[in-house]
Amino acid sequence: MVESVEAEWYVLQTYSGYENKVKSSLESRIETMNMIDYIYRVIVPEQEVVDRDKDGMPVRDADGAIKTHMENEYPGYVLVKMVMTNEAWYVVRNTPNVTGFLGSRGGGAKPVSLTADEAATFLHRYDDDGNPLDAEAEVTREELKLDAGVGDYVRIIAGPMADQEGPITEIDADKAEVTVLVTFFGRETPTQVSFAEVEPVKY
Repeated sequence: MVESVEAEWYVLQTYSGYENKVKSSLESRIETMNMIDYIYRVIVPEQEVVDRDKDGMPVRDADGAIKTHMENEYPGYVLVKMVMTNEAWYVVRNTPNVTGFLGSRGGGAKPVSLTADEAATFLHRYDDDGNPLDAEAEVTREELKLDAGVGDYVRIIAGPMADQEGPITEIDADKAEVTVLVTFFGRETPTQVSFAEVEPVKY
């Protein structure tokens, strides 16, 4: 479906704890009341949070997968991307457990939409389809941060070159890989390894 250029993000106020019920009810009303050309997306601003131990490290289950849980970032709020017509306003406003629009002055006045910066505050943890970003992927990227730069010496800690040391000659942040110049059979050999497979050497 192509979204209208007139569509903007609005914030609904709901009874706390009913956010996902509001989302489900509104999505059903959009279909049954033929509002698919006016109301496009409904999002509960929640995120998948990684379970961590007392030391702040990710908790893993018996299979090694990172444990996560869903956490509501803004209890009592639901985001809606819509074209604000009288009909669309009526469908959204009269959804069960919705108490009103944030920024509405009441008396039937149309609410104020979010600015681009305000919307980004709510949506920074979602992909372009409105799906929460994968927390395990976020942790993986977090764990792959490199505490070294070009010219710094590192030790390879995994793979066939484990225990070899050498300077970093190149960093590929997109692939989370570094090129390390190690001595192999008496010759300097550039070796590509991931960030997770090296550690800084402190002399």
